[in-house]
Amino acid sequence: MSPSTPGYLFPVMLLESLATITALVFGLNHSLKKAAWTLPERRSAVWSGVILIAFFYAAALIPSRLGFYGGTASRIPTIQYGLLIPIALGILFYLRWPSFRRVVRTIPQPWLVGVQLFRVAGLIFLILLADGKLPAQFAMPAGIGDVLVGLAAPFVALATARGWRYSNALMRTWNLLGLADLVVAVGTGFLTSRSPLQLLALDHPNELIGRYPLVMIPVFLVPIAILLHLASLQRLRETKSVQHALHLTTVAGRV
Repeated sequence: MSPSTPGYLFPVMLLESLATITALVFGLNHSLKKAAWTLPERRSAVWSGVILIAFFYAAALIPSRLGFYGGTASRIPTIQYGLLIPIALGILFYLRWPSFRRVVRTIPQPWLVGVQLFRVAGLIFLILLADGKLPAQFAMPAGIGDVLVGLAAPFVALATARGWRYSNALMRTWNLLGLADLVVAVGTGFLTSRSPLQLLALDHPNELIGRYPLVMIPVFLVPIAILLHLASLQRLRETKSVQHALHLTTVAGRV
């Protein structure tokens, strides 16, 4: 018998989604204002960001509400489409849309990192585990990993903002651990859910993860987290390249 969806899950997931959207929009506006963008430029960029995020949210919400991601023992999972398509589109936008790339490069690293405080929402997995609604093989690694990454985000952001020694190495490590946590969560999610791929939790399948509203985590919040990690790592790479070029110029000037 499928586990019932707890009543508290709906307001919790709605609040988490709205809080994440608000933080993204506020961070975008604050970053552009601090970068001294003109008011028309800032308004255009912020409204474009709002429209893009709203479209992404709707694209995640509608199939979730229609039950598109619910799994069965005989059907190949569909949740990977809701997870991978937004990530692919985000990368494509960055590579092919100069205005989008300019906006991303304007956002300070501390904002890219600190906003992932929303990852503490993984606590809901542990609550559902205690409530007997999720299998431990998924809820334990996904919940604990998300909470730890989310709690660490503000401290890594602070270290970066203040330019502490080894802050870049700390940020790189945090990003890689954050991505690893998501890989583990997604992997255990597949392996514990009803499908031909299920290898774990055979006596207690992970059914809620493919059902609204919990499914909004893998199809909405997880793609956002992955894109933020990738943006932060790309910024680190670009900063290192610039620093290397400046070092070579300095050395050449001394010769």
